[in-house]
Amino acid sequence: MTAQSCPRQHCATTMDSAALEPSLYTVKAVFILDNDGNRLLSKYYDPELYPSMKEQKNFEKNVFNKTHKADNEIAFLEGMTIVYKSSIDLFFYVVGSAQENELMLMAVLNCLFESLSQMLRVILESDPQQVIEKVNYRADDSPLSEQSVAQHITEKLALTSNVLQSAKEQIKWSILK
Repeated sequence: MTAQSCPRQHCATTMDSAALEPSLYTVKAVFILDNDGNRLLSKYYDPELYPSMKEQKNFEKNVFNKTHKADNEIAFLEGMTIVYKSSIDLFFYVVGSAQENELMLMAVLNCLFESLSQMLRVILESDPQQVIEKVNYRADDSPLSEQSVAQHITEKLALTSNVLQSAKEQIKWSILK
């Protein structure tokens, strides 16, 4: 059926049902900004959502402008549900579709925030031996770098996203029975 031959009401129903279908991309993006709105870390999981760096940074700037002075935990912008948290001079954001469950997105945000908080507490230690023991560092391991930390966070977020997606599927099928 072409767009010209499709009755308007049928097309809208088809588009609405497609929008409500479960998606592998529960989390569309995760990013961390400083208190000026500059990107510190970002990962976009949906390749169709802001495919260029310029579009991503523009979106992040718009999100920051809407949220940095607000006292909320959730925002809706450009058809996206955005949950966020700030800590001193950092802003943590998790982005999902407009239909996404805010509690699931908040669970991902809290996991990211708490994981980073625990990892960065080690920096307060001044004894190198204590630091090594706290992060279970072995001599044959490669040292932590920005890339390895980002990769670790990405892997944890992917795992969390998979768990959340599985939970959504189980809930969906239990309701449909």
